[in-house]
Amino acid sequence: MTASLDDTNTDEPAAVVAADKPQKAIEGRSPWKIAWTRLKRDKVALAGGVVVLLLILVAIFAPLIVKAFGHPPEELHEDLLDPLLGLPLGDYGGISKDFLLGIEPVNGRDVFSRIVYGARISLLVAFLSAFVAVSLGTVFGVMAGYFGGWVDAAISRVMDLLLAFPQLLFIIALISVIPSRLWGFEGSGLRIGVLVLVIGFFGWPYIGRIVRGQTLSLREREYVEAARSLGAGRAYILFRELLPNLVAPITVYTTLMIPTNVLTEAALSFLGVGVKPPTPSWGETLATAVRTYQDDPLFMIFPGVAIFITVLAFNLFGDGVRDALDPKGSR
Repeated sequence: MTASLDDTNTDEPAAVVAADKPQKAIEGRSPWKIAWTRLKRDKVALAGGVVVLLLILVAIFAPLIVKAFGHPPEELHEDLLDPLLGLPLGDYGGISKDFLLGIEPVNGRDVFSRIVYGARISLLVAFLSAFVAVSLGTVFGVMAGYFGGWVDAAISRVMDLLLAFPQLLFIIALISVIPSRLWGFEGSGLRIGVLVLVIGFFGWPYIGRIVRGQTLSLREREYVEAARSLGAGRAYILFRELLPNLVAPITVYTTLMIPTNVLTEAALSFLGVGVKPPTPSWGETLATAVRTYQDDPLFMIFPGVAIFITVLAFNLFGDGVRDALDPKGSR
């Protein structure tokens, strides 16, 4: 009996300590926290995101980078060119401590500076045109999916028409007839504005179809029916019930649309309907390098590598975001 009492007394302090120890509260995780946890596990996607962030910083701080490591992109250095052939003096396209990526044949401009400033043009057009496409695609996609009927039929037929329209030919024709000055804009500024509007206008049907399909599914969910039965109006259902649940697919498609826009801008500048020289652009630099690539191949390789790295980084990051936000849909 004494042993029994001793055992009881021995267990009592442990029970008291366990009772006095504060219990850690159980915290729920939002869908965005869960997605971030999944994204952190994807090292490839994170590497792509880091490269994307570095590219954005390069585009923002291009003047400071060029001031520290290069020369103004419009500055000519004809004294560093062969007077007969127009090719850079020295090996590897004139690469030196003053010209990190060499100089441009014929004109003698700093290739490094033009690549850095070209990132600003490419990312500016890509992001702004993606914003235009996402805005139009979200508005018309939600309208088509939620209202249905003749509204859905009309918007769907417009999307089919735009998807079948030859975007490239239309931009070439539009740039050819547009005046040199319009609404206070001229030169490369005017062309950038036209590129943003046209690429964005022809890009919204792609995201519009996705948003329409998601809206058709969401409008039949129980929480939407509950809100409708409680007397919620259309505006409340659209902005409080549907749009918050469309953020994930819109975010995913936006990250995958930007690299496509980078390629489109580079292709248009390569064809001569992008920004006007001497404004730097990766596509325009490639077009200039075509004439001298046999004698100076590095002049073509550098802008090509810049486009390749940019598109690859955005695609890797976009795939990672898609897997994080919709893990079941990626299998």
